[in-house]
Amino acid sequence: MQPQTFAFFGIVGSGKGTQIKLLMDFLKGKDGKECVYAYPGNEYRKIIESGSYTGDLMKDSVSRGELQPGFFSDAIVTNILISALSRDKHLITDGYPRAVDQSLSFERMMKFYNRENVKIIYIEVGKEEAMKRNLLRGRHDDTEEGLAKRFEEYVNNVVPAMNYFKDKENYTIYTINGEQTVPNVHKDIIKALGF
Repeated sequence: MQPQTFAFFGIVGSGKGTQIKLLMDFLKGKDGKECVYAYPGNEYRKIIESGSYTGDLMKDSVSRGELQPGFFSDAIVTNILISALSRDKHLITDGYPRAVDQSLSFERMMKFYNRENVKIIYIEVGKEEAMKRNLLRGRHDDTEEGLAKRFEEYVNNVVPAMNYFKDKENYTIYTINGEQTVPNVHKDIIKALGF
């Protein structure tokens, strides 16, 4: 199997992280190829916890529920690609791109790395269901007010970032019903991808 490229989209609480892990396990079992996982959220957390000047500035904007400036995500994903991607590895991005200008950067990255047939997996979950799941998680930044702000950011920025790829050559968007059990969502993803 050729190395595949996947970009996951889904509102906070859609279960993206769980589904990515299942897909990575599935791919490893299928062809033994390694997966590069580009998830800026992880790196943001590390930067915030580092106590650096950048970390302090990020912490302030996160507490207000704002998206970080796009250049951080571009830089983080670029660094991951430089340090970890090789010709024979699968690539999965999560939480990137999250704004149209990042979609342009992502497109340039994929062109540079000769990545064709990029598969965009959109795990669709309604706002009510997502709100319910997030409040159950009980993370300190998951307040109703903070979540409402993140949903708004999602609709205004992230959905257009995904829609940028509609009807683009080399990009296919697969919409998956995320309001099912975890195994069924996984099954639907595998089926949609034709594995």
